[in-house]
Amino acid sequence: MRDELFDELKKSIKEGGAILKGKKKPSREFDFNNPDPKLIREELGLSQSKFAKLLGISVSTLQNWEQGRRKPDGPAKVLLNIAARYPETIFKTVFSNNI
Repeated sequence: MRDELFDELKKSIKEGGAILKGKKKPSREFDFNNPDPKLIREELGLSQSKFAKLLGISVSTLQNWEQGRRKPDGPAKVLLNIAARYPETIFKTVFSNNI
């Protein structure tokens, strides 16, 4: 059983390498919308400082996103999409953390 799992892991690693080198297409992809931080913040009725605190980022980072100088990525992008789709979750967090 252990050899079987190890062989499966090796195969997976080789496949990942081929995908990274562009030799193979991934079997699945996840596409997240590019959120508009300013629109989301305004819809939630939060100031830049409160929204930045909620996201765990600096106000200057939020301002850069809102002014298009930078784009959120990774976990921030996911969190913004959640805020846009499920604002009640964000408000629960805001009120429970006294932001």
